Amino acid sequence: MLLAVVDTNVWVSAHLAPDGTPAKLLNAFADGLFVPLYTPEIEIEYRAVLYRPKFAIGREELDLFMALLAETGRLIDPLRLDAPSLPDPDDAPFIAAARTAACPIVTGNTRHFPPESGAEVISPAVCLARLFTR
Repeated sequence: MLLAVVDTNVWVSAHLAPDGTPAKLLNAFADGLFVPLYTPEIEIEYRAVLYRPKFAIGREELDLFMALLAETGRLIDPLRLDAPSLPDPDDAPFIAAARTAACPIVTGNTRHFPPESGAEVISPAVCLARLFTR
Protein backbone atom coordinates (compact mmCIF):
# COMPACT_ATOMS: atom_id res chain seq x y z
CA MET A 1 0.00 0.00 0.00
CA LEU A 2 1.44 3.37 -0.99
CA LEU A 3 1.46 6.02 1.72
CA ALA A 4 1.89 9.69 0.82
CA VAL A 5 1.35 13.17 2.21
CA VAL A 6 -0.74 15.12 -0.31
CA ASP A 7 -0.26 18.85 -0.67
CA THR A 8 -3.42 20.93 -0.60
CA ASN A 9 -2.94 22.13 -4.18
CA VAL A 10 -3.39 18.57 -5.43
CA TRP A 11 -6.78 18.21 -3.75
CA VAL A 12 -7.88 21.63 -5.02
CA SER A 13 -6.95 20.63 -8.57
CA ALA A 14 -8.66 17.27 -8.15
CA HIS A 15 -11.94 18.97 -7.32
CA LEU A 16 -11.66 21.68 -9.97
CA ALA A 17 -10.57 19.54 -12.93
CA PRO A 18 -12.37 16.18 -12.77
CA ASP A 19 -10.48 14.79 -15.78
CA GLY A 20 -7.00 15.78 -14.63
CA THR A 21 -4.24 13.75 -13.05
CA PRO A 22 -4.98 14.98 -9.50
CA ALA A 23 -8.60 13.82 -9.93
CA LYS A 24 -7.30 10.39 -10.94
CA LEU A 25 -5.27 10.36 -7.75
CA LEU A 26 -8.38 11.30 -5.76
CA ASN A 27 -10.22 8.42 -7.43
CA ALA A 28 -7.37 6.05 -6.54
CA PHE A 29 -7.68 7.21 -2.92
CA ALA A 30 -11.45 6.66 -2.99
CA ASP A 31 -10.84 3.19 -4.45
CA GLY A 32 -8.49 2.31 -1.60
CA LEU A 33 -5.34 2.14 -3.73
CA PHE A 34 -3.31 4.46 -1.54
CA VAL A 35 -3.48 6.06 1.88
CA PRO A 36 -2.93 9.78 2.34
CA LEU A 37 -1.27 10.70 5.60
CA TYR A 38 -2.17 13.91 7.37
CA THR A 39 -1.77 15.72 10.66
CA PRO A 40 -4.21 17.93 12.54
CA GLU A 41 -2.43 20.96 11.08
CA ILE A 42 -2.74 19.62 7.54
CA GLU A 43 -6.44 18.91 8.07
CA ILE A 44 -6.93 22.51 9.19
CA GLU A 45 -5.21 23.74 6.03
CA TYR A 46 -7.27 21.42 3.82
CA ARG A 47 -10.47 22.80 5.32
CA ALA A 48 -9.33 26.43 5.18
CA VAL A 49 -8.33 26.20 1.52
CA LEU A 50 -10.79 23.74 -0.03
CA TYR A 51 -13.84 25.50 1.37
CA ARG A 52 -12.81 28.93 0.06
CA PRO A 53 -15.69 30.49 -1.90
CA LYS A 54 -13.34 31.46 -4.75
CA PHE A 55 -12.95 27.78 -5.69
CA ALA A 56 -16.72 27.21 -5.79
CA ILE A 57 -16.36 23.54 -4.89
CA GLY A 58 -19.66 22.14 -3.67
CA ARG A 59 -19.90 21.86 0.09
CA GLU A 60 -21.42 18.37 -0.12
CA GLU A 61 -18.54 17.21 -2.32
CA LEU A 62 -16.02 18.61 0.14
CA ASP A 63 -17.84 17.15 3.13
CA LEU A 64 -17.68 13.73 1.45
CA PHE A 65 -13.97 14.18 0.77
CA MET A 66 -13.24 15.17 4.37
CA ALA A 67 -15.28 12.20 5.63
CA LEU A 68 -13.30 9.87 3.33
CA LEU A 69 -10.07 11.35 4.64
CA ALA A 70 -11.16 10.80 8.24
CA GLU A 71 -12.30 7.24 7.53
CA THR A 72 -9.51 5.91 5.33
CA GLY A 73 -6.65 8.40 5.52
CA ARG A 74 -4.14 8.05 8.32
CA LEU A 75 -3.90 10.75 10.94
CA ILE A 76 -0.36 10.89 12.34
CA ASP A 77 1.47 12.78 15.04
CA PRO A 78 4.54 14.26 13.31
CA LEU A 79 7.97 14.70 14.78
CA ARG A 80 9.01 18.26 15.48
CA LEU A 81 10.59 19.76 12.39
CA ASP A 82 13.58 22.03 12.45
CA ALA A 83 12.91 23.15 8.90
CA PRO A 84 15.30 25.17 6.84
CA SER A 85 14.03 28.42 5.44
CA LEU A 86 11.18 27.38 3.17
CA PRO A 87 9.73 29.26 0.19
CA ASP A 88 6.33 28.85 1.88
CA PRO A 89 6.48 28.32 5.67
CA ASP A 90 2.93 26.90 5.54
CA ASP A 91 4.45 23.80 3.91
CA ALA A 92 6.41 22.83 7.06
CA PRO A 93 3.61 20.52 8.36
CA PHE A 94 3.70 18.56 5.09
CA ILE A 95 7.47 18.10 5.34
CA ALA A 96 7.23 17.08 9.00
CA ALA A 97 4.56 14.49 8.19
CA ALA A 98 6.49 13.07 5.24
CA ARG A 99 9.71 12.84 7.24
CA THR A 100 7.93 11.24 10.19
CA ALA A 101 6.32 8.58 7.98
CA ALA A 102 9.27 8.24 5.56
CA CYS A 103 6.94 8.72 2.62
CA PRO A 104 6.76 11.19 -0.29
CA ILE A 105 4.91 14.47 -0.56
CA VAL A 106 2.68 14.62 -3.62
CA THR A 107 2.49 18.17 -4.94
CA GLY A 108 2.15 20.33 -7.99
CA ASN A 109 4.47 22.91 -6.39
CA THR A 110 7.80 21.11 -6.13
CA ARG A 111 9.67 24.41 -5.75
CA HIS A 112 8.04 24.83 -2.33
CA PHE A 113 9.85 21.73 -1.07
CA PRO A 114 13.61 22.16 -1.55
CA PRO A 115 15.87 19.09 -1.43
CA GLU A 116 17.38 20.22 1.87
CA SER A 117 13.96 19.74 3.49
CA GLY A 118 14.76 16.03 3.65
CA ALA A 119 11.46 14.94 2.09
CA GLU A 120 10.96 13.11 -1.18
CA VAL A 121 8.72 15.18 -3.45
CA ILE A 122 6.77 13.69 -6.35
CA SER A 123 4.13 14.89 -8.77
CA PRO A 124 0.61 13.44 -8.93
CA ALA A 125 1.60 11.72 -12.21
CA VAL A 126 4.59 10.01 -10.57
CA CYS A 127 2.39 8.97 -7.65
CA LEU A 128 -0.11 7.38 -10.04
CA ALA A 129 2.68 5.63 -11.92
CA ARG A 130 3.93 4.15 -8.64
CA LEU A 131 0.44 2.97 -7.77
CA PHE A 132 -0.05 1.15 -11.04
CA THR A 133 3.42 -0.37 -11.42
CA ARG A 134 3.47 -2.21 -8.10
